[in-house]
Formats: sequence, C-alpha cells, structure tokens
Amino acid sequence: MTTSVTHLWRILKWGRTLARHGALTGIEEDPLTPPPVRRLARIARFGARVPETPDYAKALQEIGPAAIKLGQTLSTRPDLVGERAAENLSQLQDDLPPAPFAAIKQTIEQSFEGPLESLFSEFDEVPIGAASIAQVHRAVTAEGREVAVKVLRPHIEDEFERAIETYEWAAAHVERMGGELERLRPRLVVAHFKQWTARELDLQREGASASEIRENMVAEPGYYIPEIDWRRTARRVLTLEWVEGIKLNDRDALIAAGHDCQTLAATLVRAFLRQAVVDGFFHADLHHGNLFALSDGRIAAIDFGIMGRINRQARVWLAEILYGLITGDYRRVAEIHFEAQYVPAHHSVEEFATALRAAGEPIRGLPVKDISVGRMLESLFSITRDFDMPTQPHLLLLQKTMVMNEGVATALDPDINMWATAEPFLREWIRSELGPEAYYADRIIEVVRAVKKIPELIHRIDQYYPPAGGAPPPPPLPEIAVIEQRTWWTYAAVGVLGAAAGAAGAILLY
Repeated sequence: MTTSVTHLWRILKWGRTLARHGALTGIEEDPLTPPPVRRLARIARFGARVPETPDYAKALQEIGPAAIKLGQTLSTRPDLVGERAAENLSQLQDDLPPAPFAAIKQTIEQSFEGPLESLFSEFDEVPIGAASIAQVHRAVTAEGREVAVKVLRPHIEDEFERAIETYEWAAAHVERMGGELERLRPRLVVAHFKQWTARELDLQREGASASEIRENMVAEPGYYIPEIDWRRTARRVLTLEWVEGIKLNDRDALIAAGHDCQTLAATLVRAFLRQAVVDGFFHADLHHGNLFALSDGRIAAIDFGIMGRINRQARVWLAEILYGLITGDYRRVAEIHFEAQYVPAHHSVEEFATALRAAGEPIRGLPVKDISVGRMLESLFSITRDFDMPTQPHLLLLQKTMVMNEGVATALDPDINMWATAEPFLREWIRSELGPEAYYADRIIEVVRAVKKIPELIHRIDQYYPPAGGAPPPPPLPEIAVIEQRTWWTYAAVGVLGAAAGAAGAILLY
C-alpha cells in the first residue's frame, strides 16, 4: 500500500511541472477552490517562472503517459477544469518517442512463444506511430497479408497503476471538502478513467471490441472496420488489417482525391448515432488520427481501445433528449431528466424546461460555425449548478465522443447542421422503438419472460417448503424453562472477579 507521504510527494512533483507551464493559475484564481487546494498550488509554484498563458497540454505531456490520458479525459469536462483549460487539453497529442525495437520484439515473441520471423515475413522496425500506451508497426504476415501490429510499451501497466493510485488518493481527499467539488464527483471520474485505461491495456479485448463493432456496422456500408488477425493477437499485441486512406482532418487532400466532404461528414454523424443510439456500443476515441477516407469513399475507423456502452433505457432517454432539443420540445426533455433522476426531485420540471429553452433556442437550427460554444457551455454549466445536477460519470464517454464527432464533422463540412443531419435518423429510431408496435412487443417479451420464470419459482418454493414425509406429524411439546449449565471456566471467572472485589474492599478499609 502506497503511503500518504508518497502520494503527496508525487502530487507536489507533478504540481511543480504544472506550475512551470502556468497550469495552476486557474486553480489559484477560482473562488470555488478550497483553501487547502489553493495553498498546495502556491507551494508547488513557489519560485517558479509562471508564463502568462497556461499550456496544460505541454505540462501533462512532460509528466508522462498516464497524465496524457487523464488530460484527454479532462478535455471533455470543462465543468471541472474550465472552458479555457478544456480547449487547450483538446489539442493534447500523445505522440511520444518510440520504445526500442528490441523490447517490442521481445514482447511479441513472449506473447506467442516463438520467433518473430515465424509470424511475419516482413516487420518494419521503425513504428508508424508511438502513443502513450502502445506503438504501431507495419508488417507482412507469413501468408503475405499487409497488417498493422500494435504493441504495448514495456512496463506501461506498472506506470499507470502507480499514477492512478495517486489520482484516487487525491480525488478522495478533494471530494471530502464538500460543496461544488462533491457535486462534481471526482472519485467517480477517476474510477471511470481507471476502467477506460484497463480496457486500453488489454489489446486482446480491444480486438474483441473491433470485431463486435464490425458486426454491428454491417448496416452502415459507408463505414468500415478492419478485420482482426486473431492468430497474431494477444493481451499485449494486436494485429489487424492494414488500411490505406487519407486522414479526415486533411480536407484539401480529400477534395483533391475526389471525395465529397459533405457526404463523409453525414456518414460520420450517422455512423456515430447508429453505434450510440441503436447498438449502445460505440467507438469513443473518434479523433482525426483514427479516421480515414478510403479510395472507394468509405470511412475506416481504427484504434478501439476506448469503447463506450450504454443500456437500452439510457439510449431511449438519449434519443428523446436529442430529438426534443432538435424539435424544441423542452418540456419532454425536462421530464426525461427527472425520469432518469439526473435532476433532484425537489426541483420544478417547468422551471428546468424554461432553463433548457434559454440554452437551446439561441442555437437551434444554426450551423455549427455560427454557434458560440462558449455561450452555450456557460448556459449549460449554469443549469447544472442551479439545479444541483450531479455529474453522471457513466455518460462521460458519450459526451466526449459527441464533442469529438462534431469536431471532425465540422472540419469536413463547416456548414453542417448537426441537428438537421441527426433528425431523420433519430425520428425513425424513436418511432420504431417507442411507437405502438414496439410498446406491445416489449410487453409481450415481458410476459413471456415472466411465464418462463414460473417453473423455477415453483421449484424454489418446493425447496423452502418441502412436502410432508411418510411419518405422522409429531404431537405438540410443552414449553419448559431450562437452567443453563455452567462450565468450569464460568465458575473460575466468577471466583477471580470475587477475589478482585474482595482485595479492592480490603484496600479501601485500610
């Protein structure tokens, strides 16, 4: 168990790095920051040259891989870090110097208990990309297929374990201060971050995620998921089909290659909605580097380490909320928030609907380029504070992915109207899921499931209340008071206590 002294030392060391990049200025200036946290920030920056403009991304890159991943998570939480910090963190890249090829080769050979040459006829020693958790090499299998091989960095699991343990320690102490910090639930944020990184550190699980989403996206022909090479995939190594395309952030190259950027943007939005709303299982790391336009016009997605999953009820609420915002049905959106218990029951549904209208009407129907993100976020954060809405960590990945998806789609088509693009899809899904046919289908399923439970319930009742045996029932027995038998140690204890009491009495007499 790591001691509190070790945690404090790590935090002060990280705080010193943050201070040198001006990343603690906002904490010190925020009136909501508890005094102990403000004092710790001042100690960390003591004697440091603090720049006027904070660079949060550079500071976290200097701290290490776990901090980079945490920063990418916090970039989706401007309510925690502030809008200015979130915007800077959204630019955070986890490009790092690659690990030595000898260590990568050793990892592959240990994973498959055989020489690298038996698996691949060609293997590029220089990676095409090196991120905070893993790096990717281009290779050719023994059968002649071109593939991408993703390999975890050496000892990366231990590094993340140490860092997350300190994050948990810090979050627990901060949350105990109460007030606004308790409402933001930092411990749950760190807990979800821990789950996300645990999934990313298991590449075999990432392969399973890619396989599942590949099956789900058959209904979206414009969206392609590479095939997994299971023979060459293990916990620390992932091998998948090589895809050749143009990154979606290179708009000029896409236009030069003859791609229709408006069609690509619409496909991207529709594919995300299908994953999140229809399947409840979505790619949660949709930045530009993970999306390519193939030569045939399809979009290919890679890197399935971070995936999100939401249950059917949450998907229904999500679809109704989005559709209500699109159509201006703020009353229904407010009701859903109360049904989902996102808003405490002591508040008024009507007042919450009015607050939503104040945030939604100024932006409804506008293209993304005409929407003031700062104004919108200010309105939304005001609503969450005024209505005591606790953070919903299980929706963090979804919120993050929606923001990323919008950013990529806007880069492709600056005039895209996200609401108008999503409206037909959501309207059809809501009709199919919440219409009368779906309602009665759900009731039939519930009845069938209940009927199927009847034999099991009867069996369990038999276990608790077995039938009478062959012997006749015994006659009633009278109630008799029984004197408890004392054991030898009981008498010994009474004797010792008696002797002690006598000695004490003698002392008092003298």
